[in-house]
Amino acid sequence: MSQNHLRPAPSRTVRTLAGTTTVTLHGELDLRTAIPLTVQLDTLTSGPCPDLVLDLRPLSFVDCAGLRVLCRTRNRVRARHGRLRLIATDDGFLRILRAAGLRGAFEIHSALPAAEVGTASVDASCVGMG
Repeated sequence: MSQNHLRPAPSRTVRTLAGTTTVTLHGELDLRTAIPLTVQLDTLTSGPCPDLVLDLRPLSFVDCAGLRVLCRTRNRVRARHGRLRLIATDDGFLRILRAAGLRGAFEIHSALPAAEVGTASVDASCVGMG
């Protein structure tokens, strides 16, 4: 347990291109990192029609607090008629989603081609907003 506080804090990179915000998460998404990430994702999903991509491939670990962050973000994006995509390739993470009954709750890709970013199919009420 004493080693937990010695681990480096996870990092995230955020970039926006053509109206799509991509957040790449590095390290672990767990109880220790969930709150600061939630604050950032709440900010990114506060406006109408958010188009958000979460790249989870560099994550080494996701626990139930991490799943809660993902579900909260999904609910916020849907409530604002936006789009959330997860980029995930880890079989362990995908098994956890299935076991939790969440596999169908997310739009999951193994990679997101650059041409697809920014071409979100969002609710018609979002057209013309920006």
